[in-house]
Amino acid sequence: MDDRQADTATLEAGERRGKSADAFRTISEVSAELDVAQHVLRFWETRFSQIRPLKRAGKRRYYRPDDVALLRRIRQLLYEEGYTIRGVQKLIRENGVRAILEEAPVAAPPAPAPVDPVRAVDDAADIREDLGAADLDQVIRELEAVGQALRAIAR
Repeated sequence: MDDRQADTATLEAGERRGKSADAFRTISEVSAELDVAQHVLRFWETRFSQIRPLKRAGKRRYYRPDDVALLRRIRQLLYEEGYTIRGVQKLIRENGVRAILEEAPVAAPPAPAPVDPVRAVDDAADIREDLGAADLDQVIRELEAVGQALRAIAR
């Protein structure tokens, strides 16, 4: 029996026993429940110090119900809400684990003010007059280069 079959058998046995909600879970059980690979769970442990599974003989991991709840929320933030790992770390640092688990509203950045197209055209004309067309073209090229650099970093 290979590792995957052993993990599946362990998971099925745990499900048949009907573990209580307060029971500790193995990494294979958590992996199946959250539909996340085991290596991803181990990676998240390195990135989120708040996840601290109990490690027994043979370094076998046992996740507490609180760990599973936090992992579920982290998965939701990363996979469903589009956060990055750094973004989730920042949320936890600024709001705390409890707020994250309660799905408390997170302060979103303020929405940009609506742009008045007429005023924008007038502002652009004023800027063009102040800077001169050549200078404005240079500023636009620099902004485009910055945009390309930011897009490259985001990948």
